[in-house]
Amino acid sequence: MLIQNLTLIGVGLIGGSLARALKQAEQCGHIIGCGRNVENLQTAVRLGVIDAYETELDQAVANADVVVVATPLGAMDATLQAIAPALKTSAIVTDVGSAKQSVAQAAYRHLSQHLQNMVPAHPIAGAEQSGVLAAKVDLFQQRRVIITPLAETSDAAKHTITRMWQLTGAEVIDLPIDYHDQVLAATSHLPHMLAYALVDLLASMETGEDIFRFAAGGFKDFTRIASSDPTMWHDICVANRNALVVMLKRFQQHLAKLTTDIEQQHDGEFKALFQRAKTARDQFNLP
Repeated sequence: MLIQNLTLIGVGLIGGSLARALKQAEQCGHIIGCGRNVENLQTAVRLGVIDAYETELDQAVANADVVVVATPLGAMDATLQAIAPALKTSAIVTDVGSAKQSVAQAAYRHLSQHLQNMVPAHPIAGAEQSGVLAAKVDLFQQRRVIITPLAETSDAAKHTITRMWQLTGAEVIDLPIDYHDQVLAATSHLPHMLAYALVDLLASMETGEDIFRFAAGGFKDFTRIASSDPTMWHDICVANRNALVVMLKRFQQHLAKLTTDIEQQHDGEFKALFQRAKTARDQFNLP
């Protein structure tokens, strides 16, 4: 058995789905959930997602072999600070945050005695729904999980977390922390900002009601992610501010040129943009 005692701090979509997948693989002996919402934790026990729950962080991690921090990024610093004194020397700590530099900084602040067992990670999976009721056993099937080990991370700890995610059906890859945050700012964080901004703009217009009433499939597909948890995305913006601002400014420049080309009837220019975008999208065969 890979993990005898697992503690999940945050039993929502990601944490709950991880627990379901590990239970199905029969590679986890006992799972304790921890969080502030007792009703959600009780539901998780009733559904068999976790075996027991604690509301106090130190009690939740005291016997853990692996601790998965699945809280919003804004709670990461306080969570690591709270669990540090209660961790076993051998306990491995990992997370699921969408920005890694802030996680690494929090680890250096609070887990100085456990850095060899700290394995930052980020599953590239999710949905607009949240809470344990949204958890799915196959959420990570054929998805990628990025591991961004610290310089101090031991090979043994990295192997355990790599194997944990492989058991869920995910492909695990390694990236440097800075590079991870740059890539995710472009491929995940920027699209969410665009979706939120577009929906907010259209909703504020006098014709907003009709705009949403007559929205077609393209609008629904593009803005689907604007239904994501605002608190979580606020925390991601704060945690990955520098890389995200770079991408927002680059996109503004790109959009400004497109605006000018359409306004000044540079038909060849914006048609060429459309063709380049289609070719790139088709080439990478994105779902």
